[in-house]
Amino acid sequence: MRLTRRLAAALVAAPLSIVPSITVPLALPLLATGPAWAADEAAVQTVRDLYAAFAAALKDGPSPLPARVEAVGPAIEKAFDFPAMTRIAVGSKWSSFTPEQQAAVIDAFKRSLTVTYANRLARAAGGKFEVTPKIEERGAQRVVPTRVTAADGDDSAVDFVVNADNRIQDVLLNGDVSEIAAQRNALSAPLKSGGADGVVKFLRARADGMLAAKPTP
Repeated sequence: MRLTRRLAAALVAAPLSIVPSITVPLALPLLATGPAWAADEAAVQTVRDLYAAFAAALKDGPSPLPARVEAVGPAIEKAFDFPAMTRIAVGSKWSSFTPEQQAAVIDAFKRSLTVTYANRLARAAGGKFEVTPKIEERGAQRVVPTRVTAADGDDSAVDFVVNADNRIQDVLLNGDVSEIAAQRNALSAPLKSGGADGVVKFLRARADGMLAAKPTP
């Protein structure tokens, strides 16, 4: 497995790692015009803003995990459509949950994914993340390609699936590894054994475990 595949995998069911040397493009040429162009530009801006927040959080180097969570949490919450992602990750059993259970699962899912991203944020030291201009339309969704480049120049593709509300609904590694699919797989056992309460317990324990872990020297 290539090094950058591991770095890019930080975006898939796990957080992205960047450091102060990462550059976030300030301009992105788009060739479309009219409404399609506007949709493309809005989708790209969602990803651009997320990368900018990651870079800003690490401008002085990686801070302790709780501080990283606090730094990037608002940007992640703004960028990702957590209700849609949670509903898809849970699958058909979602409709059997009460509104209170749905709200609790969404909240636990959001916290778990935010902590996961923040936890991996410092692992791609020397890397660079760039948005590329080739936007793919999938109905009302836009796929915004980005490239994760390691310090040694090796790179991998990370694609953000942005919905009609300009919120990220999935992240794809090298075009075929879906974050939502990974989350759905992780939730299958707690969902089967404990339903909504089992999922909440699992997600909370996963986030708490990362926050309690000692930093790697």
